[in-house]
Amino acid sequence: MAAIDWTLWAPILGTWVLVIGTLAFAYWQLRQNQRLHSTSTLLELRERFYNPRLRQARKSLSTWLLDPNRGEEPGNFEVGIFFELLGSLTRAHILDRRLVRKAFGTWVTSYYTFLNEPRPLFERWRKETNDPLIFADFEWLAKLIINYERQLDPKADFEKSMLEEARSVIEGETQLEATG
Repeated sequence: MAAIDWTLWAPILGTWVLVIGTLAFAYWQLRQNQRLHSTSTLLELRERFYNPRLRQARKSLSTWLLDPNRGEEPGNFEVGIFFELLGSLTRAHILDRRLVRKAFGTWVTSYYTFLNEPRPLFERWRKETNDPLIFADFEWLAKLIINYERQLDPKADFEKSMLEEARSVIEGETQLEATG
């Protein structure tokens, strides 16, 4: 058996180690850039959530949701559209799920709960328009957050506490001022 000629194989092996190391570093760098982009996008969305126009839309929707004699549809769908965008970006892995849950989870689940209490409005709107995708990503995001919360405390009376928390949040939203 012939002896290994290390003068021939050492540069080849060294090149492969360098290539693999470079690829690993490039992957790590890409992941860091994705995280930074996700975070900056989330901060921009948070800023948008607190702008006067959306604050007024949140106040209007929450007032409508708490009205026992409310009509069939709210006058403004901007809050739902915002949460639909948030759900779309999260579902597409553009935004980090944990950060979205921490930044918007309470509002997402509260509005979702009240848009489905006492009757499921999403379902009704989908049937009326024959469009199964109306607020589908908003609903997906709300269910994702709700399931995560259930996993955190499986023994809690989750439905009751969620409804109480949602009511508290929605009542607070009725007090919003246009300027923040």
